[in-house]
Amino acid sequence: MAKLKVLTERELKNIIPLDVEAVQCVESAFRALATKAVAMPPILRLDIPEYRGEVDVKTAYVPGLDGFAVKISPGFFDNPKIGLRSTNGMMVLLSSKTGLVQAIMLDNGYLTDVRTAAAGAVAANYLARPKASVAAILGAGVQARLQLQALTLVRPISEVRLWARNLSKAKAVAQELSNQLGIVVTACSEPREAVAGSHVVVTATPANEPIFSADWLEPGQHVTAVGSDAEHKNEIDPAAIARADLYVPDSLKQTMRLGELHHAIATKAVASSVLFPELGDIVSGAKLGRVNQGQITIADLTGTGIQDTAIATFAFARAEAAGAGIVFDS
Repeated sequence: MAKLKVLTERELKNIIPLDVEAVQCVESAFRALATKAVAMPPILRLDIPEYRGEVDVKTAYVPGLDGFAVKISPGFFDNPKIGLRSTNGMMVLLSSKTGLVQAIMLDNGYLTDVRTAAAGAVAANYLARPKASVAAILGAGVQARLQLQALTLVRPISEVRLWARNLSKAKAVAQELSNQLGIVVTACSEPREAVAGSHVVVTATPANEPIFSADWLEPGQHVTAVGSDAEHKNEIDPAAIARADLYVPDSLKQTMRLGELHHAIATKAVASSVLFPELGDIVSGAKLGRVNQGQITIADLTGTGIQDTAIATFAFARAEAAGAGIVFDS
């Protein structure tokens, strides 16, 4: 008789913190995407515009792994107005050998938050200057907080400027992060103020129009954009892609359809025929990342199914070792 494990968000938070091991887990996923015959179908997407809602379904099979995940990820961005989180959802882990469900992870989007932040850390680790110490965070939601936390795992960040459309929220989050991380986090009233002089810039918003101008780019700067995971979303000025010395997508096929690159191609800032190295290519050593201190680099992270399979299998192994979750006979 097959066994089915059910894990709650609380249990998953106890066994999967955002730490170096989580970053390594996602780094391994990028490496596998570049070096193995990964099966990763296009994202299944459902839009519910009248409630500013969207639902993505992602999955991937990695040869050699015992399981694969199917992730259902809703994002309803007016929810905070009624006291609810913007994101929630769940992951289902199935056996690669039999197709039987091994685990249902009722994570409310927590594992997605962790793997997305970890992906940002991987991008910064390979693309930002080694001694980058000043960061700009554009956004003040859960992912903005986690992106900064993850960034501190791979770079010696000592100063942070944070901007959000709601200045009072930006100030509150800046104080919260200062206390949590023990570094100086200052709220800025304008995004350009946050970006000027920063070594690493992270955009983590659901913006539909650019919040970062190409004119703000500075030599040596690295930008990680994580918000453009749908066709209508756009955080980065399309001209910035053309100005960068190195543009790196998580999945070129995906960013051509719904990432920042999608908008750069649509505005003819970049030709659709241009090929770019994916983050997995750089992680695996097949392509070069940053090669000098003056390069401007941009990472375009739209979120891939292989990241979900990686974090779900990691969580399942941790749960098994810790005896976490409720087991049912199925």
